[in-house]
Amino acid sequence: MKYSLPQDHPKVPGPKTGVLLVNLGTPDSTDYWPMRRYLKEFLSDRRVIDIPRIIWWPLLNGIILTTRPGRSGKAYAEIWDQETNESPLRRITREQTELLAERLTDFGDDIDIDWAMRYGQPSIADKIQAMTDRGCTKIAILALYPQYSATTTATVYDTAFRKLQQMRWQPAIRTLAPYHDDPVYIESIAISIEQHLAGLDWEPDVVVASFHGLPKRYFLSGDPYHCHCYKTARLVRERLGWPEEKLKVAFQSRFGPEEWLKPYTDETIQELAKDGKKKIAVVCPGFAADCVETLEEIAIGIQEEFEEAGGTHFSTIPCLNQSVPGIDLLEALARRELQGWIEPSTARQDKARKDKARKDKAREEDLAPLHHEQDAAD
Repeated sequence: MKYSLPQDHPKVPGPKTGVLLVNLGTPDSTDYWPMRRYLKEFLSDRRVIDIPRIIWWPLLNGIILTTRPGRSGKAYAEIWDQETNESPLRRITREQTELLAERLTDFGDDIDIDWAMRYGQPSIADKIQAMTDRGCTKIAILALYPQYSATTTATVYDTAFRKLQQMRWQPAIRTLAPYHDDPVYIESIAISIEQHLAGLDWEPDVVVASFHGLPKRYFLSGDPYHCHCYKTARLVRERLGWPEEKLKVAFQSRFGPEEWLKPYTDETIQELAKDGKKKIAVVCPGFAADCVETLEEIAIGIQEEFEEAGGTHFSTIPCLNQSVPGIDLLEALARRELQGWIEPSTARQDKARKDKARKDKAREEDLAPLHHEQDAAD
C-alpha cells in the first residue's frame, strides 16, 4: 500500500547532497556606495580586523569608509568584466561551479552544486537556505583557500554556522580541510606554471610565489597560514625540480602601520631588479581564481614597480581558474568530501568519464588562441 502525506503536511523535497563552493567576495559594482557596502562588511569582520571596536569603529566608519571606496573602486574598474558587468572573481567562481557540476554528473539528480561569497552577493546564508529548500539534507562547504587562516577559512565556516543557528531543520555539514599540501593541488599549480612559462619567448630569472599578506601578530598568535604558504612553495618547487633560489615566497596586499608577514612582494621585486634579476614571473598559489589582488595589484601595479626598478620582462601566471587542472582539483576535493554521503552509479561514472574527456579536449582547443594572445601580450 502506497503511503501519502496528509494534505496539511509541509512540502518535503526529495533528499539531495549539496556542494557549496565559497570564495572571498566581490562588490556589486565599482561605484562608491556598492564599494562602501562591500568594504564595510569585509572590514567589520572580527576575524579580519581584531582591533578593539572602540578603536577600530571610529577609524572604519570615519576615515576608511570615506576614502577607501573611491580608491578600491578605481582598482576594480581596471579589471571589471564589462561584458557580464561583474568582477572576474564572481564570473570565474560561477563558471568553476558549472564546470564542476559537469564533472559530477555520475551522481545524477541526487547532487546539488552551488556557489557563494563570504562578503557581498550571493551570500553564504542565502545559498544554504536555497540548497536546503531544494532538498539538500547534507552540504559539503568548500572554502577555496588552500592555506588555512582564521581571516579566510574560519570566517567562512563561522558564517555558515551562524546560519545553521537560525534553522529549524539543519542540514548535516562538512567543511573542507586546508589543502595546501594536497598532491592534486600541488600538481595543478606546477602544471599551470609549466604551461605558462612554456608559452613565453623568454625564461624568468626568478619566479615569485606571492601570497596574500597577514599581520605578523596573527601568525604569532597561532595562525598557521605562514607555514602553509611556505610548505606549498616548497612542494611546488620540489615538483618542478627547481633550486631554492628559483622560486621565492613573498606576501602582498598589506595595509595599515603594523608589521605584516615578510618578505613583502613589492620590496622583493624591487630588490630582484636591482640585483640584476631583470626577468621575473609571478604566481599566486593562494588564490583559486583571478581577482583584483592578482589582476590589478600584481599584473598592473607590481609590474609597473618592477619596470620602474629596472626590470625588463614581467609575466603574471594566471590562477587555476576554469583550467582543466583547476577543475581537476575541485573535482578531487569535492569527491573526497562526498565519500560516505553519496555514491555514483557505475553507468553514470562511465558516461561522465567520456563526457569529461570530450569536453576537456574541446575546452583546450577553445583556449589555445587565448594562450597565444596572452603569450603575445607578455
